[in-house]
Amino acid sequence: MQKSEYLELYRKMYLIRRFEESCGENYSRGLIRGFLHLYTGEEAIAVGSISALREDDFIVTHYRDHGHAIARGLDPSALMAELFGKRTGVSRGKGGSMHLFDAKKNFMGGHAIVGAQIPLAAGFALASQYRHQDTVTVVFFGDGATNQGTFHETMNLASVWKLPILFFLENNFYGMGTRVENIRSNGKSFSNLADGYDITSSQVDGMDVLAVKETTEEAIKKIRQGQGPCFIEATTFRFQGHSMADPAKYRNEKEVEGWKQKDPLITFPKYLISEGIATQSEMNSIINDIDQIIDEAVRFASESPEPDLKELNNDIYA
Repeated sequence: MQKSEYLELYRKMYLIRRFEESCGENYSRGLIRGFLHLYTGEEAIAVGSISALREDDFIVTHYRDHGHAIARGLDPSALMAELFGKRTGVSRGKGGSMHLFDAKKNFMGGHAIVGAQIPLAAGFALASQYRHQDTVTVVFFGDGATNQGTFHETMNLASVWKLPILFFLENNFYGMGTRVENIRSNGKSFSNLADGYDITSSQVDGMDVLAVKETTEEAIKKIRQGQGPCFIEATTFRFQGHSMADPAKYRNEKEVEGWKQKDPLITFPKYLISEGIATQSEMNSIINDIDQIIDEAVRFASESPEPDLKELNNDIYA
């Protein structure tokens, strides 16, 4: 990797972190309404995995979708405007936090129903296969989605048809407020779920952006070679509760603080500086630039117009 690539990984992770912090602040001010699920702590997964993709690859994800959208390169101002419910948002103010889309970037949305995005992703993968294209579809989902029938049905179909799809599980050890030990008979690991469908699987430290990038690159290479789907389980942790409405009293302070020691926004810049890849001055320059981008995003969202009532029935099928 070139120095610029390392710095871009840090830049995108910090952009996600600041975006999420700003979202939390503006939710508290009443400027963002509805449900708000923050990605704080999981930035290394979105940035590491999506950096391994091409622009023509497809991404489908869940309702905790801000990080994936930013990692894909969606405009922060348009994203913030969407959360503010404004006409200038990526979904024209109609989708909100859980439904961020940008078809031009093959970012095929966040989806509010748990597991609903998984069979949709199979459809994009099937389209690539039908057109004899080597594009790959990556579908992100949480540990709670593995109990949905859509997950198992899609895994089975993808294996039978050898679809070019990467199943990417973000295991943050909680399905809402329920620990994984209470929903998985074998404890914490989910990677064995792929074994029953003859799908190649791997585990990776989801707090290590370089490890995620490397693991994703290896999986994508196999998929492009026609070897069928792959499955990655990345272990991570959300520093906030399930949503802004969740005080997360089911987690003890020691557990949260332990994970915060692995915060990629702390460990990765330390790595870059210790290895002589970047200087603190360069880190500070990125921080200043991102802070300005977030300030501009909030200003843009605040000043943007509300959707007109005449647009209510636009962009729908029926």
